[in-house]
This record gives sequence, structure tokens and C-alpha cells, in this order.
Amino acid sequence: MSAPVRPITATELGAHEFLSGLSARFLHGLVPEAERRELPVGHTIARAGDPAREFFLIEVGKVALEIAAHDRPHLTVLTLGPGEVFGWSWLVAPHLWRVDARAVKPTRVLVVSGTALRRALDAHPTDGYRFLQRLVPILAQRLDATQLQVFDVYRP
Repeated sequence: MSAPVRPITATELGAHEFLSGLSARFLHGLVPEAERRELPVGHTIARAGDPAREFFLIEVGKVALEIAAHDRPHLTVLTLGPGEVFGWSWLVAPHLWRVDARAVKPTRVLVVSGTALRRALDAHPTDGYRFLQRLVPILAQRLDATQLQVFDVYRP
């Protein structure tokens, strides 16, 4: 089970590579609904189809993003490490996870509420645009990685 370590500050959020350079106002709006968590090896963070309510910024450790392949074991699409992010499904209705996420090393993450992020994106359009400019290339890269893994699994 994951356990909160302690509340975090806007400065700590802004220190993560993904959020670096976004305005203090934007980051302060996230703080009330953000926390740092420690995740042990093997901890299932999310399962495909579950409600997606949070955005994760990895500080330490490794997280595997996995998909279920028909009649096969789970397939690791990507393994993410420090400085990377995951969990974007809070942004797009119906707000459900599309993959499983599992800690494969002891992991520390910053976790931000998707509701707080949607609110901040609306309230601060300049920062919201910058946030999405950072997120969309990650989504494209994840789609490419997923396609490659699926092609490998189903290659004759």
C-alpha cells in the first residue's frame, strides 16, 4: 500500500522537470491537492479501466506501464524513471486508466489531483498551454511505444 510521506510545497512541485518554469500561481493552485508518496516494489498504482483521478511525477524509482495482451501475460510497454510522468487520463473523459501502472523499484512520486490540474489549466491558460505542450509529445511517444510492443507480440 502506498503511504503519504508529507504535504509538498509549490517550490517542490516546480522542482520536478515536468513542472519546472510554470508560474508560482499555477503551482500554488495544485498544492492543496498534491502529496508525495512512497511506493514499494510490486505496488499496483493503477489498473486499466479504473477511475483516473491523479497525475504522477516520478522523483525516484521505476514504474512499468503495462497492457493486457489477449491470452498472454501483461506486456510492459514502457518503464519510466526519475523526471518522467504518467497518468494523463484525468484529462480526457471518461477519466479511466488505459494501462496498468506498477512500481518495479522502490519509488517516490509527487501526486497531483486531476481535478486540481483541470481547474489550474482553466484558470491559468498560459501555463495550461505550456503544460499541454509538454504533455502531448509524451502521449505521442507512449502511443508509438505501445504500437511497437503490440506489433512485436502479434508478429508471426
